[in-house]
Amino acid sequence: MIINADLHIHSRFSGATSDKMNIESISLKAPLKGVQVVATGDCLHSGWMQEIKKCSVVDEGTFELNGTRLILSTEIEGQRRVHHLVYFPSFSAAEDFKERIKSKSKNLETDGRPNVDMSGEELAELARDVYALIGPAHAFTPYTALYAYYDSLKDCYGDLTDYVSFAELGLSADSDFADKIQELHQLTFLTNSDCHSPHPVRLAREFNRFEVNDATFDEIRKAILRTGGNKPVLNVGLPPQEGKYHESACISCYTHYTLEEAQRRHWKCRCGKRIKKGVKDRINERADFKKSQHPDHRPSYIPLIPMAEIITKAVGQRNPFNYTVTKRWDELVSTFGSEINVLLDVDIRDIAKATAPAITEAIQAFRENKVIIQPGGGGQYGTINLPKEGEATTVSLGPGDKQTSLFDF
Repeated sequence: MIINADLHIHSRFSGATSDKMNIESISLKAPLKGVQVVATGDCLHSGWMQEIKKCSVVDEGTFELNGTRLILSTEIEGQRRVHHLVYFPSFSAAEDFKERIKSKSKNLETDGRPNVDMSGEELAELARDVYALIGPAHAFTPYTALYAYYDSLKDCYGDLTDYVSFAELGLSADSDFADKIQELHQLTFLTNSDCHSPHPVRLAREFNRFEVNDATFDEIRKAILRTGGNKPVLNVGLPPQEGKYHESACISCYTHYTLEEAQRRHWKCRCGKRIKKGVKDRINERADFKKSQHPDHRPSYIPLIPMAEIITKAVGQRNPFNYTVTKRWDELVSTFGSEINVLLDVDIRDIAKATAPAITEAIQAFRENKVIIQPGGGGQYGTINLPKEGEATTVSLGPGDKQTSLFDF
């Protein structure tokens, strides 16, 4: 069977997170996006753990609420501010792991994403001991990422490097960028939302498609490890240009710089503030290949712009949280089942019957790779614009002349 899974979110117990990030809300919103499995995030926090335990038990590592499956996960900030994702096979494994890191953390019970005074190697060793999976979160971002502070997996994970099974790409990178680095060819790439809100512009804005026998932790574990015939078959995420750290840019005025310009200026913007190195430049610094070389096991990457953003531009609004945008989004999802269906699979003629012409034209422009993206950088997301009549596409969203349907995978 084929499942879609968003394997990195946060609960309301993490900093700067919406109060609406509760189990009930997440379980109801995920199917509307078209996702069957969500990783819980923050499962070491006692308050969140108790909420997870209210779900129905499928098996010791899998839970269910309102038809949405959940598996246990957390994000941890280790030494040198590097963030790691951990997926647990059971509550007992998570509780064992928590007990072992308790003396190394000052905020284990006050923040869903705890800080621990432990190296990547020490965390990987603990993960191995409790049969959990571990890998770097948003591996390339200029803050809190492995490649922000280390030059290699080995530098971070030491003798436990071979136990690391995946790397999360983050919003500012895709497979084409990441596969310029040869050491990553051994790893499965994950594309997750890292969302702090259940709003459809955030939840499952990135997700993974897996081939499994069931929507359970054990089957997803096999898919990440690529064993027993299970495997990832698709990574879906934002066009990397839309990520807020894609290009090198000032953290204050958001002026963009090439790597050479930033180096000449000693990473100081003309406004006097700091230039933050972008993901594109960091990957190119570290790259073993000028052009990506994908390993045989690597699935395709489909860029996907959240439908709320597309509708926002189509109806002339400024933000995707607008009432009109929400109403139009609800109408389309109610008619066609999920956002993923609308954006990639439903016949455009049927969409035209269900919504305004401007929205239909905007979705068609997305499918035909005609949206225009002004790249993000310095902490500011990139912006999308719809083409004017006769205007050429400036950023390609994928291979070929047309956006690929998920039914092709």
